[in-house]
Amino acid sequence: MIRNYLKIAWRNMLRNRVYSALNIVGLATGMAVALLIGLWVFNQYSYDRFLPNYSQAYAVKVNYTNPHDGTRTQDMLPIPLADVLRNTIPGIRHVAEADFIDFPARDFLVGDKKLMVNGGTVGADFLKIFQYPLIKGEVSTVLKDPYSIVIDESTAKALFGNDEPINKTIRIDNRHDVKVTGVMKDFPANASMQFHFLMPFSYAEQTEDWVKNSRTQWENNSYQIFVGLQPGVTDTQIAAKIKKLIWQYNPVSRPFKPEVFLYPIKDWHLYSDFKNGKAAGGFIDYVWMFGIIGALVLLIACINFVNLSTARSEKRAREVGVRKAIGSQRRDLIFQFLTESILLTFAAFLLSIVLVQLTLPWFNELTGGLVQIPYQSPVFWCIMISYVLVTGLLAGSRPAFYLSAFNPVKVLKGSIRIGKGAALPRKILVVLQFSCSVAFIISTVIIYQQVQHAKDRPTGYNADRLISTFMTRDLAGHYDALKNDLLASGMIESITRASSPLTNIGWHTGIENWPGQNAGELKINVGAVIVDDNYFKTVDMKLLQGQSFSANPKADTANIIVNESAVKRMGLKDPVNQLINFSGITGPSRIIGVVKDALMGSPFTPVEPTVFTRTQDFSSQVIYRLTAGVSPHTAIERVGKIFDKYNPAYPFTYAFVNEAYDHKFNLETLVGKLAGVFAGLAIFVSCLGLFGLAAYVAEQRTKEIAVRKVLGASITRVWVLLSGDFILLVAISCIIASPVAFYFLSNWLQKYDYRISIGPGVFILSGLAAIGLTLITISFQAIKAALANPVRSLRSE
Repeated sequence: MIRNYLKIAWRNMLRNRVYSALNIVGLATGMAVALLIGLWVFNQYSYDRFLPNYSQAYAVKVNYTNPHDGTRTQDMLPIPLADVLRNTIPGIRHVAEADFIDFPARDFLVGDKKLMVNGGTVGADFLKIFQYPLIKGEVSTVLKDPYSIVIDESTAKALFGNDEPINKTIRIDNRHDVKVTGVMKDFPANASMQFHFLMPFSYAEQTEDWVKNSRTQWENNSYQIFVGLQPGVTDTQIAAKIKKLIWQYNPVSRPFKPEVFLYPIKDWHLYSDFKNGKAAGGFIDYVWMFGIIGALVLLIACINFVNLSTARSEKRAREVGVRKAIGSQRRDLIFQFLTESILLTFAAFLLSIVLVQLTLPWFNELTGGLVQIPYQSPVFWCIMISYVLVTGLLAGSRPAFYLSAFNPVKVLKGSIRIGKGAALPRKILVVLQFSCSVAFIISTVIIYQQVQHAKDRPTGYNADRLISTFMTRDLAGHYDALKNDLLASGMIESITRASSPLTNIGWHTGIENWPGQNAGELKINVGAVIVDDNYFKTVDMKLLQGQSFSANPKADTANIIVNESAVKRMGLKDPVNQLINFSGITGPSRIIGVVKDALMGSPFTPVEPTVFTRTQDFSSQVIYRLTAGVSPHTAIERVGKIFDKYNPAYPFTYAFVNEAYDHKFNLETLVGKLAGVFAGLAIFVSCLGLFGLAAYVAEQRTKEIAVRKVLGASITRVWVLLSGDFILLVAISCIIASPVAFYFLSNWLQKYDYRISIGPGVFILSGLAAIGLTLITISFQAIKAALANPVRSLRSE
């Protein structure tokens, strides 16, 4: 019987090629979108779960509460806390300090091979907490010697080729030789922490006095701490024991109510945003968003299937009548039609696999991921079989139950009119379908406008031709000579150095006392940047009041320059020459100038209060502007040779500031592009359905159109007649979609402090676009019917 059903289904597909093609292509598109998003969502949830015992791995974080600024969550902590956790808290099995922040990129030199490699210094238990696979070496010994290093496969290959890397020597930062004691397997793309080497934290302590001194400094929040819990122990059991540790050991911090807590690695990727000391979403918001989009696109495709199947049901009415007359039960007919639906769905699934495979390279390049179809996984195929069955049943259930309910007597007498009976449900489904599509269009436009709104925000500096290069120790030791040679080359017009790149502030501290401070008010958290006298001129940051730093750094030891936000936060009416207590300087500091706010953090949030100082000769960036009119390629080539002269052990690396700034929009731009693509696919699938329905309506009304033409109706009149119903349905969809989209997009925009307001224009334009696409889709069938010769339609009467 099933074989017979399959034969009938196959013959029906061949006999109705156009409608079968519309059904399969539409359903395949919806299934491809749902499958692609499903694979991507699974990839996002799989982050770090490849690690053995990942459920026991945690990062240590702390909440600081300021009555004025609220609760701030940070993962930069004092090193003494690691010793307290290690020695006094039962249930904690491993503790590891880590520094991936201060010097994430180090220079590796082996013979004539030079590499800048990202990594960090970590405590000896780091690889016991995060059990990244070691190809060579033992976890218990690879980080034991302070002058040892663990590298990954790619770095080993780049430095040593096919030679054995173990016990080979690498020159680090042109200062020390370290021995390779271990090789890690290259990390998968779904690892939250991406690094290429690990060195013992003891190396940093032995080679850097400021790191060594931090071992007893509770005020120095500069390091990360990770812990691994004993098997069976949960963070809830540990929470009360560690909550007040900083408060207990550092009385100075008590006014800020520091609360220590553990954050599991399984949540790092998806729940990275904190609000009032609690995890408040993050990338999970976009995972849910695209998961819903995938489900809706699949629903749209299923609606197409239902509409086209029920619209064509009159063609199957006599078949149903004959089958019932010769004894077929309704359940047999339901089973037959569901079989046909599943067969079509299976064909659509095969096409969807092809579509997904073809689009994966583009999708991975766009998202920066490594999503793959797991062909070898039995679990995947079990899920896919269920996916096909559920989709087939979902798409075919209404046609099956609708067709099987026909009265055989009425059908065979010719007294049943299928089209009119199915019109209302079909119209409701079209409205639902286009409501989703119009909502997608509106969402795409709003996301694009929000990104452009932030991109158009004044940055407060001029990024044109501005370049940043990492300041190595060798460069720091020859900075004056480097500066003179670069200016003499004619390739750059200005140069400066700073402790942070223009697009990020790496040091945060506080202002403790200031004029007009309210009684009981705690210190103000501020960003701090160490600069030289040429900084504001080079980056073109406007000085609003006072003066800049002088050429003599000793004269400015106690002087600072603040931005507008810092002045506003302190409530200073006349800030120049005011004395404050800035944590980066011992004793009172004098404000000598005020600069215009500059976007050195997120372009979607207010500019944070920032202090510029010359307290230390500690710079991590050389910032310089290329000469106008000079070819960037030529300038970079010549500038690179000068850097190589003073930095021979390091490869020349550089980054254009405007490109680094554009990277801040990567997530929002990605969301906008994906939303646009999926909105386009949703519209495409919806228009496929409209095309089929328009063809059906034109076929059903052939004789009516012929009579109207004989009586004098114009082609335009016939076109309006056939298009009117569809335009009305799409207009109703626009009315429904607009408030729904407004509600969800308003909530989405709330996460941005700097955001657009949603006006009526986007809804009007999106509605007009949807109506325009509808007219284009159905006009072919409408005009074709209007141009048909009425004689041919009426001569059979």
